[in-house]
Amino acid sequence: MLLFYRNLKHTRNLVEIYRNYHPFRNTSGSCNFNVKGPYFSSRYCCSGKNSDEWTEDVEYLDESGSVIYSGKGIRSVEQGLDDHVMVGGLKKPILNASAVAKLVEIVKRWRWGPEMETQLDKLQFIPNMTHIMQALKVMEDSDASLSLFRWAKRQPWYKPNDACYITLFDKLNQSRDFDGIQSVFDDMILDSGENGASSLFNAYNRVIQYLAKAEKFEVAFCCFKKIQESGCIVDTGTYNSLITVFLNNGLPYKAFEIYENMEKAGCSLDASSYELMIPSLAKSGRLDAAFKLFQQMKVNNFRPGFGIFASLVDSMGKAGRLDTSLKVYTEMQCFGFRPSATMFVSLIESFVKAGKLETALRLWDEMKKSGFRPNYGLYTMIVESHAKSGKLDVAMSVFSDMEKAGFLPTPSTYSSLLEMHAASGQVDAAMKLYNSMTNAGLRPGLSTYTALLTLLAKKKLLDVSAKILLEMKAMGYSVDVNASDVLMVYIKDGSVDLALRWLRFMGSSAIRTNNFIIRQLFESCMKNGVYEQAKSLLETYVNSAAKVDLILYTSILAHLVRCQDENNERHLMSILSATRHKAHTFMCGLFTGPEQRKQPVLTFVREFFQGIDYELEEGASRYFVNVLLNYLVLMGQINRARCVWKVAYENKLFPKAIVFDQHIAWSLDVRNLSVGAALVAVVHTLHRFRKRMLYYGVVPRRIKLVTGPTLKIVVAQMLSSVESPFEVSKVVLRAPGDAVLDWFKKPIVQQFLLNEIPSRSDILMHKLNILFPTSAPEIRSLSPPKPIFAGKAM
Repeated sequence: MLLFYRNLKHTRNLVEIYRNYHPFRNTSGSCNFNVKGPYFSSRYCCSGKNSDEWTEDVEYLDESGSVIYSGKGIRSVEQGLDDHVMVGGLKKPILNASAVAKLVEIVKRWRWGPEMETQLDKLQFIPNMTHIMQALKVMEDSDASLSLFRWAKRQPWYKPNDACYITLFDKLNQSRDFDGIQSVFDDMILDSGENGASSLFNAYNRVIQYLAKAEKFEVAFCCFKKIQESGCIVDTGTYNSLITVFLNNGLPYKAFEIYENMEKAGCSLDASSYELMIPSLAKSGRLDAAFKLFQQMKVNNFRPGFGIFASLVDSMGKAGRLDTSLKVYTEMQCFGFRPSATMFVSLIESFVKAGKLETALRLWDEMKKSGFRPNYGLYTMIVESHAKSGKLDVAMSVFSDMEKAGFLPTPSTYSSLLEMHAASGQVDAAMKLYNSMTNAGLRPGLSTYTALLTLLAKKKLLDVSAKILLEMKAMGYSVDVNASDVLMVYIKDGSVDLALRWLRFMGSSAIRTNNFIIRQLFESCMKNGVYEQAKSLLETYVNSAAKVDLILYTSILAHLVRCQDENNERHLMSILSATRHKAHTFMCGLFTGPEQRKQPVLTFVREFFQGIDYELEEGASRYFVNVLLNYLVLMGQINRARCVWKVAYENKLFPKAIVFDQHIAWSLDVRNLSVGAALVAVVHTLHRFRKRMLYYGVVPRRIKLVTGPTLKIVVAQMLSSVESPFEVSKVVLRAPGDAVLDWFKKPIVQQFLLNEIPSRSDILMHKLNILFPTSAPEIRSLSPPKPIFAGKAM
């Protein structure tokens, strides 16, 4: 049965709808329906867009294809050109939902490529940016969304849209397609160049935030620079995200650069910015900037968080700015924050390292009152710092608390306590700590053993020292140095008996010492008159291939000079012989006759002094001459003494002793000589002056004998025995040249200067003996002798 439509208008509307939306409509514009029902055939000509004129011939067909009716109609809607459909003679806009659904359907079906773009080009309506943005929101596939966006950009109706870009960036970020984000960002930069960057403000900032959160800090920073170059404003959230990513990746200085740009841009910091920047600035050492931001944050009515306080307290304390650190700590409590255990530890460490132990101890008490339990390291620090500062009572109290808390003290803790008790001379406490340490299975360190052995040596507890030393040896330590140190303590203390006992213990325990220690002990034995043991030590010293130098030989000779006991003289002579030094051979030859020497005394002395290396032994040679002249004067060997002085002067051992200032003044300086050397020098030099004045007729205005305060009286007494014209002043004996010339002409003076020191030799020698130097190494014979007034009581 055929259905005919009487209502022409309704029929036309139906034709228009079928023709526009039926899936089997061909591209030529005519519709042929080979199904049951009415058939329509239309032929139309194109006219202007959106024309309302009846320009189309419309034919209505039956099932057989016969024309039922024909008449004028209107142009159909052309795809891709119109944004409406015709319902009869009315234009009906396409609904956004329908347009978006059509876009989504095409993109989902074709996804990407020319086919998709061809289908989009055939749309029966003109999309706009609202359709594109809503379609992007609906689609879940980021690739498809990007394809739709790329197609839209090539359309003439495309306009850059901030919301559209944001939607696309959201999709790409969800799929982690950061290459796509970067590509779209480059397109956006080009769009902003044409239309202005301010219109895409939110999209720009969204890109940087996404890249920063994804740790793509290099790309984010590059995009940031491009945004700045384009003139777009960067918001606070973007600055924060950039600062965060740089700080998290260990690039604080890059973050500070962003912060400086933020300040230049006039962008205000928010609470999160403060929370990020202040700890970062503090930890990087930029404390002034951090504290300035901290003050600025409070001025802007932002409440600092606990992290800010913790970072400032820790950084200020570690930088030594303890007052500021304590101030921030107090302010934090005013804000209602409770200090953490970490903060207490940081503060206490800072004050301990700065040596402010009272404040550290107060914070220690606050920490315990707050319910925190000090850790192992903190206990150790408090104990060791108070021990090293000498506050042993506090250190031992905390040490006891440490043991009660179940912490096993470290060897360093024991060592610091033990060493400080040893330094303060508390033997009992030191030994108690040592026993506690060994009972706990801890191995004392080398410094601990050294401090304990030194304390025991000073207290002269030889047996206990020997026990500790053997335990130290059993622990695997090399004990030779420590044993020698104990021996040196006894030597310096003058405890020769203990030193000898300790040396025997070292020998029985196969512990070696060095030649320097043996020499020191030998000199100590010589000083205390223990000559038999001294000789044994010297033989050990020589047999160990050690070489006795001229200084050691001279010190033994000095002991012989002072010796007044015949038995001791024999011991000293045997000790001199045991040195095997060439100076002893010289001494023996000096006292023999010319027949045995086979050469005169002066020649013999010159040969000996020619064999001395004055670059190495100049000081030792000067010391030897002083002591030797003392000995020769006491033995009455004035001529031999004058030979020794003459050769010593020739070899420039005393280069400034004699000065000839033409006709003005002649002088002799004996301040650096021993008593015997000074007397010999005066006699010999005056003899030289006499020859110059009498034989050559050269008479100076004055003659001076520079003696110094010590030798002044000795020289004056010697010259007064022959009625010399020399007048005694503070440190000089002086006389006019003419008076000395007259004095030289007297026969007694000639006899005095040519032969030897006359008369009252016993009194003179006694005074010399008092003035002779001791054999102590630190004094030697070069030190000033005692005043001669000390001998007047005798």
